[in-house]
Amino acid sequence: MSMFGLGRPQPSSAEKIAAAEQEMDLITDMFNKLQQACMKKCIPREYREGEINKAEGVCIDRCASKFFDVQMKVSELLQAEAAAKGGAAGGGFGIGGM
Repeated sequence: MSMFGLGRPQPSSAEKIAAAEQEMDLITDMFNKLQQACMKKCIPREYREGEINKAEGVCIDRCASKFFDVQMKVSELLQAEAAAKGGAAGGGFGIGGM
């Protein structure tokens, strides 16, 4: 029973660890998708310089910004859809909880 007597049991340590691992997997997957998409779009296959040049840096900044904007919009739409169906009281997947 919770501290306020609402009858909602607190998650065990194992459940907390599993939830944290799942969240890390989601974040890692999102990072890998971001890296692959922006690298493919902004960085040529044959490197000409040892450092990222200004144009590549600007491209990566814009790509990452757009990627996160889309992720937030998708997350908001999925949460709204779940709430409309009555299945969500909060906390969805995606980066909205970061």
